[in-house]
Amino acid sequence: MSVSNEVKRIRQLALLTQEDFARTLKVSFSTVNRWENGKGKPSMTAMKALRDFCDQHSIPYEGLRDAWCDYSGHNTL
Repeated sequence: MSVSNEVKRIRQLALLTQEDFARTLKVSFSTVNRWENGKGKPSMTAMKALRDFCDQHSIPYEGLRDAWCDYSGHNTL
């Protein structure tokens, strides 16, 4: 799966809107929107926040981690 699909999967499994998810991760709504639309990828700091979020909500994180490490998009953060 792609980073965008994995971020969206995690958010939807937590039953959160993009706005609520962004607030929880302490990023802007537009940041989450860019991640989910494939226009960017989470920074290292955001990945740590996503990992912690997944741990707290018992959501598998490995798919996002693997997609993030394999990311080949032209937009890097």
